[in-house]
Amino acid sequence: MTISAIDESQRKAARVAGFTFLFAMAIVVLANYGISFRLIVPGNAAETARNIMAHETLFRINIACNLIYSASVVVLLAALYVILKPVNRNLALVAAFCRLVYALMWVVTALNMLSALRLLGDAAYLPVFKADQLQTLARLHIASSYDAYYVGLPFWTLASTVCSYLWFKSRYIPRALAAFGAISSAWCVICAFAFIVFPNFDETVNATWFDAPMAIFEMALGLWLLFKGLRPYQGAEPEKASL
Repeated sequence: MTISAIDESQRKAARVAGFTFLFAMAIVVLANYGISFRLIVPGNAAETARNIMAHETLFRINIACNLIYSASVVVLLAALYVILKPVNRNLALVAAFCRLVYALMWVVTALNMLSALRLLGDAAYLPVFKADQLQTLARLHIASSYDAYYVGLPFWTLASTVCSYLWFKSRYIPRALAAFGAISSAWCVICAFAFIVFPNFDETVNATWFDAPMAIFEMALGLWLLFKGLRPYQGAEPEKASL
């Protein structure tokens, strides 16, 4: 398929995508490092429950951040589809669908956290359970939130791998950046599936390194799209008609 000249809709979509990449990353950092890691105590359901109830508003902000992040992924997938559709419409559509599944997993995460909060509340039907039982159930719902992330991770990484190929093919961004994106995304695909099949895989490869290289790529891509925009396609020059 011949890649046509970049139009204004693609340029606008590039700016939207660049901003959304960076905004979404900021939301994730705030939700996880600013809130979740402060409230959730590994291996201690009772202490986690006390932290959540003592800082309920903060916990609810975390839930809101998850929903905002999900919405930002939907905006991102739409912007990327507009940019990459002229390169290969079918692959751009596959990437958009994968990102949509990933976005839905963050909605599941928000639902699990709301369920945990409900278990720690004062509803009339809760006293049939003991306090430690409710705390354990709440902690299980929070753990299910992490499960939802790792179920969604393969879809995010597949979307990024496909998009990286399209970036490389189009030359809308530097090919070195696109190649780094393809390698880091493919690495995360392998890690994501390995972790699902082998639950102790994170003891061999730290879970932080599953998606960290891809996150670096998406941050760099966001900065490029926001401040540099799309480069004109630099394919081969059309042959001149012979006289």
